[in-house]
Amino acid sequence: MLARIALVLLLPLALSACGVNQIPTLEEQAKADWSQVQNQYQRRADLIPNLVETVRGYADQEREVLREVVEARASASQIQINTDDLTNPALVQQFNAAQDKLTGALGRLLVTVERYPDLKSNQNFLQLQSQLEGTENRIAVARRDYIDAVRRYNTELKTFPGRLWAATLYSGNEPMATFEIPQENFSPPQVDFGRTPNAPAQPQNAN
Repeated sequence: MLARIALVLLLPLALSACGVNQIPTLEEQAKADWSQVQNQYQRRADLIPNLVETVRGYADQEREVLREVVEARASASQIQINTDDLTNPALVQQFNAAQDKLTGALGRLLVTVERYPDLKSNQNFLQLQSQLEGTENRIAVARRDYIDAVRRYNTELKTFPGRLWAATLYSGNEPMATFEIPQENFSPPQVDFGRTPNAPAQPQNAN
């Protein structure tokens, strides 16, 4: 009787020592990190309408660039991925490509600001620019964390003893999809959007 009780008490500890819980633990961490990626992209998307209206108020002639930003934001917002979709590489890559397209459109918009000194000094624009820069840095960190979490999860599925558990207790678990970012971007970049420190003010046309 005592032997049976001891076996019941020791079995969970033995299984834990063998890493039986490692796969679901790493899976949940990767899903949590993906949620952070989406949260930061949503934060950026929420800032864009106000940014577009602020720029339009000072530089309505930049209609083409403004249109690109609005359309890129709409395209990126249409691609929704939940945690069950993370094993679909094509969908994850589609999401990533749409967000990268929006990043490029935003960069082109903010570079045009250099031609409008009044807009560059507008307090609303400066606040939005600062928020966007901070968000881009948070996006970089969230993407890095997700990529690392997926790497650890996928590795666990392929290596011993995780491979043993994947073939038995977690046979329904599949590798998660990730995306590629340049090696230099594994550290959060100092997003500038074309701002030139200590640049002299552009002369105004005297008309």
